[in-house]
Amino acid sequence: MAESQVKKRWRCGLLGLVGRCGLRSKRSTATNGSHKSTMSSSNASTACTPNIQFTKSPGIELNAKKLQEHKVSPEPIQLPDQTQRPISNPSPNQNPNNQHLDNNGNQQESNNLEPVQQQARKVPKEAIGLSGELESMIIDNQKAKGINGSMVRASSGNVMLFGNLGNLKQPGTAAVGNQTNVQNKEERQTSSVAPTSVSDNQEQSGTLCREVSTRMDPETLKTMGNEDYKNGNYVEALALYDAAIAIDPKKAAYRSNKSAALAALGRILEAVFECKEAIRLEPHYHKAQHRLAYLYLRLGEVENSIYHFKHSGPEADQEDVLKAKTVQTLLNKCTEAKRLRDWNTLIKETENTIGSGADAAPHVYALQAEAFLKSLRHQEADDAMSRCPVLDVEMSTKYYGPISSAGFLVVWAQVHMSSGRFGEAVEAIQRANKLDGNNREVSMVLRRAQAVMAARSKGNDYFKAGRFQEASAAYGEGLDHDSRNSVLLCNRAACLSKMSKFDRAVEDCTAALTVRPAYTKARLRRADCNAKLGNWESAIRDYEILSKETPEDEEVIRGLSEAQEQLVKCQGHREMDQEVTE
Repeated sequence: MAESQVKKRWRCGLLGLVGRCGLRSKRSTATNGSHKSTMSSSNASTACTPNIQFTKSPGIELNAKKLQEHKVSPEPIQLPDQTQRPISNPSPNQNPNNQHLDNNGNQQESNNLEPVQQQARKVPKEAIGLSGELESMIIDNQKAKGINGSMVRASSGNVMLFGNLGNLKQPGTAAVGNQTNVQNKEERQTSSVAPTSVSDNQEQSGTLCREVSTRMDPETLKTMGNEDYKNGNYVEALALYDAAIAIDPKKAAYRSNKSAALAALGRILEAVFECKEAIRLEPHYHKAQHRLAYLYLRLGEVENSIYHFKHSGPEADQEDVLKAKTVQTLLNKCTEAKRLRDWNTLIKETENTIGSGADAAPHVYALQAEAFLKSLRHQEADDAMSRCPVLDVEMSTKYYGPISSAGFLVVWAQVHMSSGRFGEAVEAIQRANKLDGNNREVSMVLRRAQAVMAARSKGNDYFKAGRFQEASAAYGEGLDHDSRNSVLLCNRAACLSKMSKFDRAVEDCTAALTVRPAYTKARLRRADCNAKLGNWESAIRDYEILSKETPEDEEVIRGLSEAQEQLVKCQGHREMDQEVTE
């Protein structure tokens, strides 16, 4: 009877473990080169232990498929400093938890491993724990292979050699398993594939894939991040600071350094949030106060900037405060210029404001773009908005609020529309309408953008069908809503050219180039129309400009060559006519 119960319990320890309980990895504590598993006698008869760890030496590969089919047991590990212990089958007096039953039925510890568990490697006392054991295994692997690999954090929190990213195939990588973790059904979706070997090419990969592990010292990660930051590797530095924060989220220095990396990447608003968090954790952190003051200055928030400069202690000096006050003076000039609708002055003062330190202030760039639009300098308006580093709408709304973000989107929508990006224009103004639906300017720009986009779409359909007269009329309807729209003007010029109305086509192209001098399509069309009109000198001027912008364009090369030849012929005829007259 006792022997039957023991066998039943042993089957629970193996088959029940695999089929019903699953296999879970567990930290193994190695003492004197052997594992010790304990279980109370009451629990031993009712539950099976789901904690089994498989480890192996670098030279042995486990057959995971066979393990899952329960057909073979894993091979025993062989360590350089230990002798292999054979795996013994359980005897009638041995329970599945490495404990023997004496003649009185009491449990005694055994040094033999259970059938599905291998001998674990011996881990030094100072390296006890998951990270220490894994690092010890990787170091042994590296010594055996004669390589110096780096470790990177896997999705499960374990460390793995760089290049061994689960199922992702890395070039030059051989699939040699170092560790197998079999998990239960609930955990399989989040499991991490065992690390594989490292090639020579992968050892020289970027600094980002170095010893990034949640088990590492966060100060080491910060130091590594600082090195990357100094070398201009801001993405890698940001990843390392994030890893340090994941380990110790209450350290203000990590947040402050992350803020610096974000600012270097142009993510100014995110940098502000991180710096504010650093100050929340450590209010008297002068370096973070000084960094936040400069971020506010870049955003054009002078009052906040001066406040934090004054709380920066020895980090700030009087020149910082004077610089902030200079920016405030320039901002006041911008406001006054807009009130007077003095667009040229507004363009100049916004440029001065940006050059004085407010180089990430979205409202300053919006003012400048608006001034360019009013001055019919559409191309420069587009350039001004493109230089602004703060363009993420959700982040801007979170920081500035819905009304301010709506005003910024209104300008963006007009810039998009003036450059022919009608879809982006409608999308931007619709988002502005959601943020500030009561704004009359938003409603007006929305109606205009929708009308222009519809006219362009209708004109394109007519043009494709060869109905050039109707297409020209449709583009004209769009120009009734936006008379200086370069794309509509150029499209109507194409219709006029098809109808041999070259003079009017040249006029539309010239109007388009007035607001967008770098509009290549309009310049090429004007050159072609001038050539057909026999205006060879005008055609040559446009073709020469185009040849500098697109020197390999065959159409431009051919057009320029033909125009030059025709001009020479015309000049020859003129000279002959003059001789005959004399």
